[in-house]
Amino acid sequence: MGDGPRYIGGAERRARLALRHRLAPPARVATPEAVADALLALHGSDPATVYLAVGARLADAAGTVPETDRALYTDRSLVRMHGMRHTVFVFPTASTAVVHASTGLAVAARERASLLKDMAKAGAPDAAWLKEVEESALAALARLGQATAAELARQEPRLREQFVYAAGKPYEGVHTVVTRLLRVLGVEGKVVRGRPLGSWTSSQFRWALAPEHAELPVEQAQSELLRHWLRACGPATEADLKWWTGWRVTDVRRALAAIGARAVTLDEGTGYVVEDDVEAVAAPAEPWAALLPALDPTAMGWQGRDWYLAPGLRPHLFDYSGNVGPTVWWDGRVVGSWAQRADGEIVWRLLAEEAGVGALGGEAEAAIGAEAERLGAWLGPTRVKPRFRTPVEKLLSA
Repeated sequence: MGDGPRYIGGAERRARLALRHRLAPPARVATPEAVADALLALHGSDPATVYLAVGARLADAAGTVPETDRALYTDRSLVRMHGMRHTVFVFPTASTAVVHASTGLAVAARERASLLKDMAKAGAPDAAWLKEVEESALAALARLGQATAAELARQEPRLREQFVYAAGKPYEGVHTVVTRLLRVLGVEGKVVRGRPLGSWTSSQFRWALAPEHAELPVEQAQSELLRHWLRACGPATEADLKWWTGWRVTDVRRALAAIGARAVTLDEGTGYVVEDDVEAVAAPAEPWAALLPALDPTAMGWQGRDWYLAPGLRPHLFDYSGNVGPTVWWDGRVVGSWAQRADGEIVWRLLAEEAGVGALGGEAEAAIGAEAERLGAWLGPTRVKPRFRTPVEKLLSA
């Protein structure tokens, strides 16, 4: 055996995914907190994704909704906030300081500068006025506990001020101060999404003050974020890390060096794992099936996806912006899609030819069917439609 970096092939990467992403039945966990800790971040742009991603990984999926509500809104052990790539995620509350310092600060500076620039172009009030309104809004939120944008504007009427954005351009529009300001405060780590107005599938949220956290040095936070992510998703390439974090490549390389990451050889080239994670990982004893939601953190975990998602599937499973739709998995590979029809039935379709895996056989179809029944059972009367629709999901749900 040579002294060079160890080779980790696609089969072992799929074994790691099955176990560390809590997808193989023996690896499933008991609580939403355990799911979030295993994955670090659950995509939150589509509210339903959080619950569907949790339910796919719980040993007892029947408690998905009440347990996730408890974690998000009662215990506040999970928090919905802006994170990497200016995307809304759900994180373990203990990770908020790391996420804020490692990825939020740079985005926040750009967002505030953009808001002030747009206001100035429109002849709107200046930065001092905005700061005064912001402080008033945060004080109102502290009094109310949680509030919608409209409720905050009743407390601080200046939040209703409007200004024209991109005047004279084809995409000209009118922005209200409260909408843009809450977005800025979100990426600055001052406010987070609170309980929705409707059910758990609703995208109309209240806002709440962000949980207090220590202010960490940026480089320390980046190292901690990268270490946690590599434990969940390693091995990964520099391109994967740059894409997932949204950092510059120099930040990625500095953080890799700081944590002593080990280089390994992948089919795509050089990858990295945390220092003590070089040893081989055995596959689960039995093949497994899963139905994962649109924007699931596993399906969206890497920029290079060919080792679990064949290129031929992309036109069927992604929308025009690169958002993945609902996916059917068999033993570590994406093999199809699923949807919920208006009557509640969970339907699925294998795309074996596009996935390049050939006919899957009766064992796979029976296991996928059982997962569809499991999902339908805990959804009950709830109807779920992905926020970002994909071609095959539209056909299945019709």
